[in-house]
Amino acid sequence: METNRPTYAMHDAHASIAEVVAHRAYLVRFAMRRLRDPMLAEDAVHDVFEAVLSGRASFAGRAALRSWLTAVLKNKIVDEMRRTPAHESLDDDDNEAPGSAALRVACPRPGPEEVAEQRELLGRTLDRIEALPRGLRDAMHLRVIEERPTVSVCRELGISEENLFVRVHRARKHLLS
Repeated sequence: METNRPTYAMHDAHASIAEVVAHRAYLVRFAMRRLRDPMLAEDAVHDVFEAVLSGRASFAGRAALRSWLTAVLKNKIVDEMRRTPAHESLDDDDNEAPGSAALRVACPRPGPEEVAEQRELLGRTLDRIEALPRGLRDAMHLRVIEERPTVSVCRELGISEENLFVRVHRARKHLLS
């Protein structure tokens, strides 16, 4: 029985780059579901394309191209998980009990307690900046908090760049003491 599915042999008949890259969106979604980090997912897919196009991964045509690319991606994800101990499992088994090790995945965002702690620390720091002498406070506020360019801050305060750096340094020193 003949099928209309093309076969690919990366070394013999060479699948085109376009044929391989056409599966990118699917592969990124697949990687995102497992890695839960857009940058890591993009990196893993990039590693797949690099391996395929450099010939380190060879496709014999025994499966659909997408299935084979997904298998290569799974190996890249496993490699990433081994490098990053925050990830505990690759299992995607819905039969696991909630709270089991298979369902625990590192979350890149801070939890509610960390957010509250960070807000409290930020509030105390902003209060301490406001308590600085006027020259140090203005330099710190404009250059560090507002992240304005050095030239703009110097022009507004009527000071040299060297003086701005000294003021910011002294302000930070006060804040750390």
